[in-house]
Amino acid sequence: MSNKNRQNNQSSGKINFKGGLWLIGVITIIIFAIVTATEDYSEGERIGFITKFSHKGRFWKSWEGELNLTQTGMNTSSLFDFSIDNDSESSNVIAMIDSAVNNGWKVKLTYHQTYFKNWLSNRGETDYFIKSIQILDRSTLGNNNSNGTNQLQGRVIDTIYVVIDKSELIRKKEIK
Repeated sequence: MSNKNRQNNQSSGKINFKGGLWLIGVITIIIFAIVTATEDYSEGERIGFITKFSHKGRFWKSWEGELNLTQTGMNTSSLFDFSIDNDSESSNVIAMIDSAVNNGWKVKLTYHQTYFKNWLSNRGETDYFIKSIQILDRSTLGNNNSNGTNQLQGRVIDTIYVVIDKSELIRKKEIK
């Protein structure tokens, strides 16, 4: 066997060995992803006002939404993106969420999160899927009713912390 043939055989053996290692690595990652994939990675509830709800998608249309979270009666700037699972789509949940968006109702969403189970986004764009919705407050935001006089009646929407300067109060009392 000539030196040229030996070099070709050795270099092709190195390429085959490296290719085999890559193939084993890819197969290992795929097996790991399949084994660790879980349907109920976490479950929970979120409370707030739904600010966005739409039916969208390039290949698979899904219902996607956004919840503006509230804490102890206060709106926060935290948003929670969620989906309605295409595999178990509930027309009742969709109708209630749509009503909550249109009327400004405060809601509690119960969800479950998947882990490595939505690879193709065929179930929805997020991994947070809504199981149920509960309406907490059916009053619309900013709803002020008149009682026949020119005085507006309202209700508490959010809690606001106010700092009162006592010197300002004393000065106003002295003026009266």
